[in-house]
Formats: sequence, structure tokens, C-alpha cells
Amino acid sequence: MTVLRVVIVGRVQGVGYRDWMVREAARHGVRGWVRNRPDGTVEALVAGEEEAVQALLSACRRGPLLARVHGIVEEAAEPPAEQGFRRA
Repeated sequence: MTVLRVVIVGRVQGVGYRDWMVREAARHGVRGWVRNRPDGTVEALVAGEEEAVQALLSACRRGPLLARVHGIVEEAAEPPAEQGFRRA
């Protein structure tokens, strides 16, 4: 299992990024959470099979239609306690 805490940088708030990511995570079978941060970035905890996590991160680099992703910062993390993927 791969578990990462990621911070998505760019125009990612006010464009439906979190709801979009919840749908993408479910599509890829990844669990965790996503939330807005006060600095304008989006933070997420993603956990799942390596291939599924990488597929989700690849999608996150594009984001929903109105988003403009400039980068993603990744770091290893502990797995989430709950199942599924939710907006935090």
C-alpha cells in the first residue's frame, strides 16, 4: 500500500477541485480525504495500491476543467483510519 500526503498548488480553490477529487479517488479505489488550506492550496491524504495512487496523482496534475495546477508536493504519510474518500 502507498500512502502519501499531497499539497496541490495553483488555482485549485473555488473551481470544484475537492468534489472532483472525491469522484476521481472513488473511480481509482483510493481512500483518504481532501481539504482546502488557508494558503489557497488543496491538501489530501491518499492511500491505496501504488498503481491506483499514481493514476490519481496523474489526474490531479490536470484537475477539473477550471483548475490550473502548478505543482504537487508529495510526502510519505500514515494511512487514514477510515475507509472511503471524503471532503474534510
